[in-house]
Amino acid sequence: MRGHVTKEDGQDYDAAGDDERERKERPKVIKIKLPDGKVRQIQSMTSTHFIGPDGTPLSAEQFVTYLFGQLPEFYSSEQELREIWSKPSTRKALLERLDEAGYGIPTLKALRELIAAPTTDLFDVLEYVSYAISPVTRAQRAALAESKAFQDLSEPEKEFVEFVLSRYVDSGVESLSLDFLPDLLEIKYDAIPDATKVLGSIQKIRQVFIEFQKFLYDSLAG
Repeated sequence: MRGHVTKEDGQDYDAAGDDERERKERPKVIKIKLPDGKVRQIQSMTSTHFIGPDGTPLSAEQFVTYLFGQLPEFYSSEQELREIWSKPSTRKALLERLDEAGYGIPTLKALRELIAAPTTDLFDVLEYVSYAISPVTRAQRAALAESKAFQDLSEPEKEFVEFVLSRYVDSGVESLSLDFLPDLLEIKYDAIPDATKVLGSIQKIRQVFIEFQKFLYDSLAG
């Protein structure tokens, strides 16, 4: 019978009916034209709520519009955002300022879901809202970083950076924090003294950890 298929367990179901239900359940796409004249697209998700600075509930559309107007207080250009985000110390400072203003990591992650980009970096969320630049997946960024950063690294350093990048792809930008570096070394090498035997001094390891990150946010990735 047309539009009728059988599941592996032998139970029948209406394929056409499932297609219709899927269509109805699919999140509605909302187009928002911001003051820069460019359109941002987000998904309408009733389960996601935002709160304004005065405690007033905001729709996703209202929140994106409000955030667009606030972000210039934190960086003045795409290049400045890229430079800030490329360094663990300045990225941490920016995230702390955003959190104090009510735009912490949980809020940015919720916004990431709204723009239908769950595998991207939080950098891409800010870049998309501020400049309408299409998000890039973390896996794409990691591939770009490998192709550039590996040119100047020893084999043990390459192996370490490759490990860090795999954690980044799986878990996100939090894996790139200097605060998380000791944990990464212990996960990879069992103990920090063992890591230094392979990679050299802690200072050298920190330098490698910091330096390769700039390639993740190379302008060619955006």
